[in-house]
Amino acid sequence: MTFLVAYENGNLDDVYTVGEEVLKMYGTSIYLSIGEKVTLKDLLYGLILRSGNDASMVIANNIGDNYDHFIKLMNDKALSLGMNNTIFKNPHGLDEESENYSTSHDMALLSKYLHTIDFYLEVSSTKHYMMQTDLKSYDWYNRNKLLSLYSYTVSGKNGYTPKAGKTLVSGAFNNDLSLS
Repeated sequence: MTFLVAYENGNLDDVYTVGEEVLKMYGTSIYLSIGEKVTLKDLLYGLILRSGNDASMVIANNIGDNYDHFIKLMNDKALSLGMNNTIFKNPHGLDEESENYSTSHDMALLSKYLHTIDFYLEVSSTKHYMMQTDLKSYDWYNRNKLLSLYSYTVSGKNGYTPKAGKTLVSGAFNNDLSLS
């Protein structure tokens, strides 16, 4: 959802300066540095390919009026997609403190919608991505191993939280058959 709200409300060429929000993040990261300047496009690649929790925080603090407004945009979009059993309380999905909640059905609705966005399919199917900011270079490989194991896979996002365990939302296309 963070990808979707950022894509629909931001500009891929916008450059954001990383703030102290990255110091609070744990879990998977793309290891952004305070003061680093990064485009929204590159943050979205880091978000999807590397599950960059720090990237999600930079995005949420720069799109919309503020962080809380970004979370409201996420929940509003979820409702507009019919995701009636989903509540977002943060942009990264970690649920230990903030109690994000969703269902596999709602995630399938989100995935189906994302599959209509060419840029999402481009990003989520990318196996390798390199980028350069004003401070350093990045070289990322997609964490979704299904892209290499099943030839019809076109997208996907895996994740993990202690409460949910390992998760995967993925899509595959074969001729006229579409699976999400």
